Amino acid sequence: MKSSSASSVPGTWTSCRLLVLLLLSCPLITPKISSAQTSYFPPDVAGSAWETTDPSVLGWCTDRIDSLYDFLDTNGTKAFILLYQGRIVLEHYNGTFTQDSSWYWASAGKTLVSAIVGLAQEDGYLDINEPTATYLGAGWTQETPVQEAAITVRNQLTMTTGMDDGVPENDCTDPACLTYLADAGDRWAYHNAPYTLLHNVVANGTGQNFSTYFNYRLRDPIGMDGVWLPNGYNKVYYSTARSAARFGLLALNRMVWDTDTLLHDTAYFNAATSPSQSLNQSYGYLWWLNGQPTYMLPQTQFIFQGPLMVHEPADAYNALGKNDQLINVVPSRDMVLVRFGNPADGPLPVATVLNDQIWEHINALVCPTGLAATEADRINMTLVPDPAEDLVHVQLPGNTRILQITVLDGAGRRVSHVVDADHFSVAGSAPGLYTVLVLTDRGRYVSRLLKK
Repeated sequence: MKSSSASSVPGTWTSCRLLVLLLLSCPLITPKISSAQTSYFPPDVAGSAWETTDPSVLGWCTDRIDSLYDFLDTNGTKAFILLYQGRIVLEHYNGTFTQDSSWYWASAGKTLVSAIVGLAQEDGYLDINEPTATYLGAGWTQETPVQEAAITVRNQLTMTTGMDDGVPENDCTDPACLTYLADAGDRWAYHNAPYTLLHNVVANGTGQNFSTYFNYRLRDPIGMDGVWLPNGYNKVYYSTARSAARFGLLALNRMVWDTDTLLHDTAYFNAATSPSQSLNQSYGYLWWLNGQPTYMLPQTQFIFQGPLMVHEPADAYNALGKNDQLINVVPSRDMVLVRFGNPADGPLPVATVLNDQIWEHINALVCPTGLAATEADRINMTLVPDPAEDLVHVQLPGNTRILQITVLDGAGRRVSHVVDADHFSVAGSAPGLYTVLVLTDRGRYVSRLLKK
């Protein structure tokens, strides 16, 4: 396993990394990530096997999988992967596309930049609350000095720079194309140009080529392949679908890869995968969030009611790109989903429509009789004690076997995960209301728990 230790990184990163490690407390250096105790991580050895899980473990009727594959094939899909606890449940390629074929991530690659900005901040190279001009220099826009100075790196991450996204060339990063429309933080708009300049922010902040820093801090430690290639004003990432699945697995485990914690700054990752502002509640730091009360979409200022996708699990956070490139991370189900291919229904900027349809087909795979608990059984599930301070026991009727228990906080983040046990602990969790999801051999149970 490759390491992200200081000795493996060239230049001034070594001394900065050592300083960061000295400043961080031990609990932050080695955080307890419950998912890492049960998740499988594929080896980063070329040609090595990736372990699999039989779909029947998830309570699926395997004879229905072909209907999912037919749907994917007829909608332009080239590669499809579904992981459960890190292992491959489904992997499907269409036409001449294979496991070794590369494809572009489009805007799904924005989440890679979100991660690398967090790593650069942790390494002491930049501060997302600083003005962007700190790293790009004054005059990087056509705004007045006062307007420009109000734009921070965080505004770039959250799509709230306030610059006009209705200019003739939305991707143009030249100062003449970056004009004022609203104060920074007052308007959300899916504007590619300010995002693209995050590559320069990282490069100038670290004093290294962006790709060099990205490879050392993110790509290589988790065994990804891939490369950033220029596309007009933008830079687009190309990789195999399995590499996209690796990144999704890293995000599922909150930036922990096996025994290697790439990002110790859990507050940054929590912020990246939570509503980052009140304008578009379904947007974090370049991640799309499901299960929020409202959402906005590219190229419009209209606020839509309800979640981004009705069939996808509510706690999912997503990398979504043009022409239906997508990566879904679903903590409550311990799943990662990847889809690469051609557009299913026109060149939409983000893949919400097809993504939701895919989950509608996945949900239809669940076998009905014999696995679904009755409504009476669901009502009879009990958490003891409730309210709780530490250990909580799950009580179910009959001889129901508990396969796994997942506990989510109010923002949908996983705080506990156990397998083959009838109890879990909330010790160390903040007081508040939590959601408890229990997967059994008879179906899925959901309950609320109050932590004192």
